[in-house]
Amino acid sequence: MDSNRRSFIQGASAAGLSLAIPQFAMAQSKEPIQLGLLTVKTGPLASGGIDMERGIQMYLAERNYTLAGRKINLIVADTGGVPANAKTKIQELVERDKIQVLMGPLAAFEALAIDDYIKTQKIPTLSVAAAEDMTQRKPNPWFVRATSSSAQCSHVMADYAAKILKYKRMAMIADDIAYGHEMNAGFQRVFEENGGKIVQKIFSPLTVPDYSSYLAQLKTNIDGIFLGFAGSNGFRFTRQFNEYGLKGKVNILGGMTALDESVLRNMGDEALGIQTVCWYSAELDNPINRRFAPAYRKAYGYDPGYYGAGTYVSGAVLENALNAVNGDASKKNELMEALKKTNIPTARGPVKFDTYGNIVGDVYIRKVERKDGRLVNAVIRTYTNVSQFWTYEPQSFLGQPVYTRDYPPAKNLES
Repeated sequence: MDSNRRSFIQGASAAGLSLAIPQFAMAQSKEPIQLGLLTVKTGPLASGGIDMERGIQMYLAERNYTLAGRKINLIVADTGGVPANAKTKIQELVERDKIQVLMGPLAAFEALAIDDYIKTQKIPTLSVAAAEDMTQRKPNPWFVRATSSSAQCSHVMADYAAKILKYKRMAMIADDIAYGHEMNAGFQRVFEENGGKIVQKIFSPLTVPDYSSYLAQLKTNIDGIFLGFAGSNGFRFTRQFNEYGLKGKVNILGGMTALDESVLRNMGDEALGIQTVCWYSAELDNPINRRFAPAYRKAYGYDPGYYGAGTYVSGAVLENALNAVNGDASKKNELMEALKKTNIPTARGPVKFDTYGNIVGDVYIRKVERKDGRLVNAVIRTYTNVSQFWTYEPQSFLGQPVYTRDYPPAKNLES
């Protein structure tokens, strides 16, 4: 072969390769985005975990499983609500399934268990879990939360209890896990700073079989008790509370998952009148929720709550960020930046984030009422633009220890 012919063939080959590369890149860019969902489908937190899956499935189905022009492949992993399982499952999602974005997990203790792995692998994460320090003293740069921190809503309920209900003496009971500790601690701090006293604190195991021994020791010379439960535990406690004849003697106030819609559907008149606090209610009257809540109820036979709305709202946040990066989830840094810049209307109301990746949004005081034959969390008061730092100056807040079982110290407990 002469040199001219050889040069021609080499040039043609190079030209063909140069044409093939952008075509290959284009094909690559249109491959589905791998979205992992870390949730709980077994154990005491399963009711909420199943709702998490349903919420994101509904959001994606409404969009034909396509966001920002890219197909979405949803891969679901069940942790069983066990931290060690959460570690194993996220490793499988990342290393075997090659996810590019993570949604979840459900529980604060799970989020804390996988915190370092998320940082190491640089996985953009939209969490439902409320673990305080992941958006506070030890912020994870790959973590945003469109739900709330553990204490964000309990700060609000404490303010309401002290200023509106005029309660002076209260007890608290919660699951003996990070979420319960942080939620109750936030309530205690704000309630006592407004002149109230927490005279009794009770923590029960997440998997406690019944609450009879705790109810037997509950003080009754109080204005109310604050419930810091997750999953179905609020439902079980309230039912036994009534069986013990305590309804009408002690008022119940609930944290954001104490009487979630996922368990409220199984309750009866024992729940009527109970007031809870959350960043969402299926009764919210905004254009997006007027579509979402009835569609969810039609599909599954009950209203969406914290968990279903949590992933539905997270889906909207993700879509907004993917639009900003033209659907290219491989641009991790740009995607995280876009997530944190989110400022959009959602089913929960307006959503924006602080500099730590936590939501700043509306929080609602709700009251259980009967509507069209079902129990609902009717909104009776709205607190707007609530920060995870409440009304405190952020640096001052962060200069104090994270909320725990024993912080802030309880100075008003009675034996």
